[in-house]
Amino acid sequence: MCNWLLFLLWALLPGAAAAGSDRPYPHRTVLDSEGKYWLSWGQRGGRLTFRLEVRTAGYVGFGFSPTGAMASADIVVGGVAHGRPYLQDYFTDANRQLKKDTQQDYHLEYAMENSTHTVIEFTRELHTCDINDKSITDSTVRVIWAYHHEDAGQAGPKYHDSNRGTKSLRLLNPEKTNVLSTTLPYFDLINQDVLIPNKGTTYWCQMFKIPVFQEKHQVIKVEPVIQRGHESMIHHILLYQCSSNFNDSVLDYGHECYHPNMPDAFLTCETVIFAWAIGGEGFSYPPHVGLSLGTLLDPRYVLLEVHYDNPTYKEGLPLCPLQALEAEKPSGIHVFAVLLHAHLAGRGIKLRHFRKGKELKLLSYDEDFDFNFQEFQYLKEERMILPGDNLITECRYNTKDRARMTWGGLSTRNEMCLSYLLYYPRINLTRCASIPDIMEQLQFIGVKEIYRPVTGGLVDNSGLRLFHTTDIRKYDAGVIEAGLWVSLFHTIPPGMPEFRSEGHCTLECLEEIQGMTALPPEIDRPYKAEPVVCRTPPSSSQHRNVSLKLLVCFVVLGSVLSGKHL
Repeated sequence: MCNWLLFLLWALLPGAAAAGSDRPYPHRTVLDSEGKYWLSWGQRGGRLTFRLEVRTAGYVGFGFSPTGAMASADIVVGGVAHGRPYLQDYFTDANRQLKKDTQQDYHLEYAMENSTHTVIEFTRELHTCDINDKSITDSTVRVIWAYHHEDAGQAGPKYHDSNRGTKSLRLLNPEKTNVLSTTLPYFDLINQDVLIPNKGTTYWCQMFKIPVFQEKHQVIKVEPVIQRGHESMIHHILLYQCSSNFNDSVLDYGHECYHPNMPDAFLTCETVIFAWAIGGEGFSYPPHVGLSLGTLLDPRYVLLEVHYDNPTYKEGLPLCPLQALEAEKPSGIHVFAVLLHAHLAGRGIKLRHFRKGKELKLLSYDEDFDFNFQEFQYLKEERMILPGDNLITECRYNTKDRARMTWGGLSTRNEMCLSYLLYYPRINLTRCASIPDIMEQLQFIGVKEIYRPVTGGLVDNSGLRLFHTTDIRKYDAGVIEAGLWVSLFHTIPPGMPEFRSEGHCTLECLEEIQGMTALPPEIDRPYKAEPVVCRTPPSSSQHRNVSLKLLVCFVVLGSVLSGKHL
């Protein structure tokens, strides 16, 4: 009995970290540009497990920050010094001063060091109820990392110099990995040699023809094709379905979007069939859903809208940035992914769902919105949207650092509040939005004509890549665009919360909804989230009792082996 107890207790002590680890981690990403710092992670109930693999023989730092900087961060530091592993919970105050946390919420499970790398595995509760820790939710998490060639000493870790960085992730809802066959066919929709004007914001539109298929195909993955060096300039890409009553002459040229002189054919392109925004990667559809191509209802011509952001007015540089089970009268739609979208002032976004005056659980949210990290969030459970349901996209902004009014509009320095919902089965629904008529507003204040010539600028070749297959799938996917443009004042009275705006849409019916209008819902019962449950970490006295039991058993075991009896 004592031998068995010795084995169990030995696995709980730090010395066990010297053993090998075969724990599976479903998610993995590199945090630095040189491939020296790798993060793996996974969720086990109410805890997250982490694995850090870093090219250093010194300490490794990892943490969470509200802004991506060192101030007010939740940090853990670990390593292997003189053959003994260590892990310490720290935090920083508003002045970036590093302090040891009195409540140690990170628990070491494995550590290893060789001549080139240090590997550390540890766990942490999602919600610790420690004021110095950050709760981990479905929102964006700004991960910070650092390392040093020396281990942390009694005085704490030395300054990391330039060996640090930050990256935005969704730890609880990351992009699903989808390993595609190298033989899977694809086609590209790419702008060729677009001359970007020397101004801050440009929306460029180009029509493309979808390849002709002899049978029905389904798009199962879409990924951005961004010319190297232009990653920060491509703000978003939208793909619209256009009228099929054209010939290929509409493909001869592109034009600036929302311009008085743009081709009339562009005006027929209203239905969004895919959306991508800055910071996002490729999107893989779930196994039972795909974007249908090749039938009479599917797009033959599409419009690629690319938002180029050029705030420094650079000029003259060669830079570039399923088979369906169609329901004639669907009783509802299934939402399986959501992209939340705002601009530079955005701090948080919620997509609220109402049914008959009752607010249901949030469909999607991001309380720590990062403008530079926008991608579709997969819903953990698909959400059914029924006729008569209401959706409200609510955005929270902070413009305290601005000296002028923030207007709603196309520029990244203007604001939007949008959500894009991927759903099935596909229905005749273009968009659901609260958008002011800009031309009417300009005419009201006396503006007669607007003309923005396309002159000077950059050359770009960017677009989308669509992978497709003939594998039988069950549902055709669609996209709902829901939201609004907003105008904000930079002054906020003391004590008032950050500015919020809302855009609502009501799915009064799921057929022939184009052009319908609806009033905001009357809310009888707002949704109340379940309270966060925190777990108290083991006290130091509990750890001492474990060590004591181990010591007693070790003495008994040693006596038995030596032939002595107590």
